[in-house]
Amino acid sequence: MKVTRLYTVRHLLTVTCGLTGVALLAIGANTALDLHTSAAAKVVSTQERASALQLALIIGNGNYPDAAEPLNQPINDASGLAYAMRRHGFDVDVVMDATKSDMARAVERLKSRIKPGSVVMLFFGGYGVQSRHETYMIPTDAVIWKEGDVRHEGMSVETVLHAIKERGARASLAVLDASRRNPYERRFRSYSHGLAPVNAPNNALIISSNTPGKVADDTKGQHSVLVTELLNELNAHVSAEGVFNKTRVAVFRASSGAQMPSVSSSLLEDVHFSPSNDPDLTTASIAPITTGNASLVAQK
Repeated sequence: MKVTRLYTVRHLLTVTCGLTGVALLAIGANTALDLHTSAAAKVVSTQERASALQLALIIGNGNYPDAAEPLNQPINDASGLAYAMRRHGFDVDVVMDATKSDMARAVERLKSRIKPGSVVMLFFGGYGVQSRHETYMIPTDAVIWKEGDVRHEGMSVETVLHAIKERGARASLAVLDASRRNPYERRFRSYSHGLAPVNAPNNALIISSNTPGKVADDTKGQHSVLVTELLNELNAHVSAEGVFNKTRVAVFRASSGAQMPSVSSSLLEDVHFSPSNDPDLTTASIAPITTGNASLVAQK
């Protein structure tokens, strides 16, 4: 009898241990699967975030038939800024000597890639003309004989910025290096010097190469004064608003006071440029502003 009981107890212990082992193996397998799934989801999330959150459209127009001679700096500026923005983790679309249809297609491409939470930059270098207190980016094939043609042939900066906002972008940045004396002025009844103030949507930051209503002459350098100083300031570990403000001061000093860029901000959040060589900083970081803190096509 005792032997039978002892055998029964041992048999029960063996079965129990076996069942416990199977259960532990199942739990371990499920845990490993969950961890693998979580890691995979994290990788996908990081990749989606990197491709979705930082976009730039950089347009450089230099060859205008109506101009006395080509503008060399916008092409160089577009190339230099595109390289710099890629280093900061932006997915960049570059358009050189863009016609009206080229610019329209580029804007549509940009809009199609914007996702909620995106930080989007627009750069335009070339001729900008104001009409009815609104600034227009001029394509290279524009046919302009009177001021009304500007609104038909050009592309409104405000329209583009509002379209970016409507697509769900969290913040918009614009660099307008277009305060040149336009080649069409003598055809107008009245002159329209420089650019107009931009009526931007909320959470936008804009810098233009000179004060509204004033023109900026090109220098003999490889880059315009604005882009030269902007490239110098981009590596500073400060907010985008800080970069733009430092650029404004640097341009004023470099031009001996002849050129004062205009910076306007409706940002509700701080936007920081993060270097892309750090895998943990592949996207522009956005943080709430605390109280007291007073654009041939090449794609990445």
